[in-house]
Amino acid sequence: MGRGTRRWGRLVGLVACGALTVGAVQASGAGIVPEQAPVGSYRLKVDAVAYHLPGRTALGIPVRKGVVAVDPKLIPLGTKLHVPGYGHSIAADVGIAVKGRIIDLWMPSHAAASKWGRRTVTITVYR
Repeated sequence: MGRGTRRWGRLVGLVACGALTVGAVQASGAGIVPEQAPVGSYRLKVDAVAYHLPGRTALGIPVRKGVVAVDPKLIPLGTKLHVPGYGHSIAADVGIAVKGRIIDLWMPSHAAASKWGRRTVTITVYR
């Protein structure tokens, strides 16, 4: 079991399944249009890098589409995000090369990760 799994595992699971809300935004992100971001959200220009590896995140949830690795000094773990071209996501992992304005996006296959590559995008971070 990874560090912090007991403390955050259930909370993130509740947020991920939509049983718990984050602020005024539902965890599922349903109905949120990036151009009309809710009050308290902000935009951040980052480099988004795709990867495909099996395993679990730093919060203890299995990797899947919508799981993003972030620098927790910039974006706290458990935060909801919208990444243009990728969709609604949760910041649930950290990476050794993820420092500052870089995020890692999990992809379902190596081909999908290669197709995405590395892009500069403006994400919406929901508080």
